[in-house]
Amino acid sequence: MDYDIIIIGLGPTGATLAKLLPASYRVCAIDKKSLEVDGFKKPCGGLLAPDAQKFFARLDLTLPKDVLVDPQIFSVRAIDMDSMQTRYYQRFYMNLDRDKFDKWLISLIPPTVILAYGCCTEISRIAEGFSVQYRRADGETCQITSRYIVGADGAGSLVRRKFFPGHGIRRYTAIQQWFEDENATPFYSSVFDSRATDCYSWSMSKDGKFIFGGAYPPKNCRERFEAQKQTLAKHGFDFGQPQKTEACVVFRPSRYSDFRTAKNGVFLIGEAAGFISPSSLEGISYGMKSGYILAKVFQKHPKQPEISYHKNVLGIKAGLMLKLLKCPFMYNRHLRKMIMKSGVTTIDMLRP
Repeated sequence: MDYDIIIIGLGPTGATLAKLLPASYRVCAIDKKSLEVDGFKKPCGGLLAPDAQKFFARLDLTLPKDVLVDPQIFSVRAIDMDSMQTRYYQRFYMNLDRDKFDKWLISLIPPTVILAYGCCTEISRIAEGFSVQYRRADGETCQITSRYIVGADGAGSLVRRKFFPGHGIRRYTAIQQWFEDENATPFYSSVFDSRATDCYSWSMSKDGKFIFGGAYPPKNCRERFEAQKQTLAKHGFDFGQPQKTEACVVFRPSRYSDFRTAKNGVFLIGEAAGFISPSSLEGISYGMKSGYILAKVFQKHPKQPEISYHKNVLGIKAGLMLKLLKCPFMYNRHLRKMIMKSGVTTIDMLRP
C-alpha cells in the first residue's frame, strides 16, 4: 500500500483528522479545491457557532484575525413569513471568511501528511485495501492505494455512495447568492417560510457584501429560491444584482438510521456520516468532533478501529437526536407562531 489512510475531503472535518492523526501513519489527503485560488464555493454563511468555538478552545486553537470579517453581529433577526412576525434573539456566532478559514485549517496539517489536489473519480476495493483515482487540475489522472479510506467529502460523498449504498438520507439543495450590501444596517437573519421550504433561509452582511441563501427541497429549488427573494424584497430586503451564485446538496438527518460510520476499512466523518444539525444545518462542530474521535481511535485502537469508532461517536448521534426534538418548535408553523408570540428569550430592541 502507498498509504495507511487516504482522506477524501479537506474541509474542517478532513483537515482536523489530518492534523491529529498519529505521525506513525502514512497519510494522504485529497481535496478538489486548490490552495492557489479562491477555493471555497459551497453555500455557507460562514458563521462559527458556539459549539465549534468551544471545540477550538478544547484544542487550544485561536483564530487569526485575517479569518474574521466585518461585522460581528450579536443577534439574529428571526422572520416568520407564515405569521408575519419578527423577533430578535441573542446569538454568539463569529463571522468568518470560509475560504480563508478552510485554508488556515489546512495550514495546520503537519508536513508528514501528503496533500493532493484533484477531483476523486473512483474508489475500489483491492486486496488488503483500496485503490483511489483522482484527476488533477492539469487533467492528469493519478492512482494511489491505502489500507483505510476516510470519507470527509460532505453531502455529495462519493465514499458514502460507493460503500454504503441504499442508506439514503433526507437531502436539500442549498442555494446562496452574493450582492453588494445596500441595506441600511448590517444584520443576520433566519427566515421561515413554509411556501418556499420546510427548512429555513438565511441572510447576513459580510465585508460589504450581502448574502442570501436557503435550503430547499430539490424539486423546483431554484424557482422556490427566486420566489422567496421576490417576497422578501417586498418586506425590506435590498438584493440588487447577484454577483455570484453557489449551490450544493446538503444533508438533513431525520432518524437514527441516517447515521453511517464505518465498516470493513471505510470510515465516514462529518456530514458524510450524517453528522449535521437537523435544526440549524450547522456541521462544522460535528465534523471536527468526529475527525478528532477518529484520530484518537487510530491512536489507541488500531486493531479494531471500526468497532471503536462506532462506540465513540454515540455521543454525537445522541446530541443530534436531541436536535431532532427541537425541530417541531422551529418548523411547525403553529408551534413557531406560539413561541414567537410569547416573546420567550427574545431581545427587546431599543429604538431611538
